[in-house]
Amino acid sequence: MTEKESAFIREHIWNDFCERERKNKKRIEEIENQVMPFGEVKMRYGISVNGSPEKNGYPLYIALHGGGHSDTPDINDSQWEHMKIYYRDSVKNGVYVACRGVRDTWDTHANPESFPLYDELISNMVLFNNVDPNRVYIMGFSAGGDGVYITTPKMADRFAAANMSAGCPNNVKLDNLRNMAFIIQAGERDYFFRRNELIAEYDEYLDRLSAQYGGYYHEANIHFDKAHNFRDNDSSFTPRAVIKNNAAWLRDGDREYIEKDVNAVTFLSKQVRNPYPDRVVWNLSQRAPLRKTDTFYWLGADKNVNEGELVVSYSSEKCKITIEKATAKEFSVYYNEKMFAKEPEIIIDSENVSVVKTDYRPEEIALETCGKNCDPNYIFTGRIDFEVK
Repeated sequence: MTEKESAFIREHIWNDFCERERKNKKRIEEIENQVMPFGEVKMRYGISVNGSPEKNGYPLYIALHGGGHSDTPDINDSQWEHMKIYYRDSVKNGVYVACRGVRDTWDTHANPESFPLYDELISNMVLFNNVDPNRVYIMGFSAGGDGVYITTPKMADRFAAANMSAGCPNNVKLDNLRNMAFIIQAGERDYFFRRNELIAEYDEYLDRLSAQYGGYYHEANIHFDKAHNFRDNDSSFTPRAVIKNNAAWLRDGDREYIEKDVNAVTFLSKQVRNPYPDRVVWNLSQRAPLRKTDTFYWLGADKNVNEGELVVSYSSEKCKITIEKATAKEFSVYYNEKMFAKEPEIIIDSENVSVVKTDYRPEEIALETCGKNCDPNYIFTGRIDFEVK
């Protein structure tokens, strides 16, 4: 199959999908009511559309409110109402969506149902609001920051970038964020749960991951002399004081500061997702089992594979896939003409890994991956299955 033929198949299948799903009564009701059900819960949201679409559509900003555990919905409802406007005026051009947490729990934005609902929200915005799937961002403050910390490793392939403000990581692992830009922020005097110190610690953690694998573009702001609340949403984009050297602040108490634009939207809006990064790091213990998809960028694994780690890279120029590390019991590499012009060579540097089969059924694989991912970039025409003994 030529590159042109592969592109034609993917485009044809995506266009058919869009035509069919724009008539889907469930999706239409979700858009009209701004409510998405999943099992026993539902995700409500508020939406604002600012400016005009660019060539590939609008960027999408998903905003998560503060609050968290509560015996009544009042606190989270009021925080949700506030989040409907919190970052909105900083979005000069884009679709701004503020999601209500699905339950009044500490992890209100990261319940098991939350992750497939984010998938549904993104696909609905692409289908009905002309959103560019390569410019989807997620941001959150306080309990919303907790949600960002927990959500992004599970579905980093959906976002171009994320902003976490005033939240706690709860020991989350960030291996999967190699190809997603990340900004983390907290007040210098936000002592509760050590939110302030964890910004410095996670800044170093991301530095170590970057040194090991490349990528992991990130910023970390400790807001000088601020407690839990600080201005990461100033629509005038006025520079704010942040600690100059996070490591020196953490270890030596050095409080020297600089001034910079810390508006979350400033950082996010500069980032564009690359759906075909040259290397993917995938810690499979971070999966969200209720999601429909079983892929992560161009890697895939059966949903029952929920442990192990994969580090896989490819070169379009050399037409080569390299298995650098594989401790999951089985996995797949998907590809299309955006990655390879012909059948790629396979290099296995990891021990006990073997090729099970090469599955080249372009139309069938394209239909399957379109249905699972609802993303034009994650429609593939070839697959190679691997086994780890």
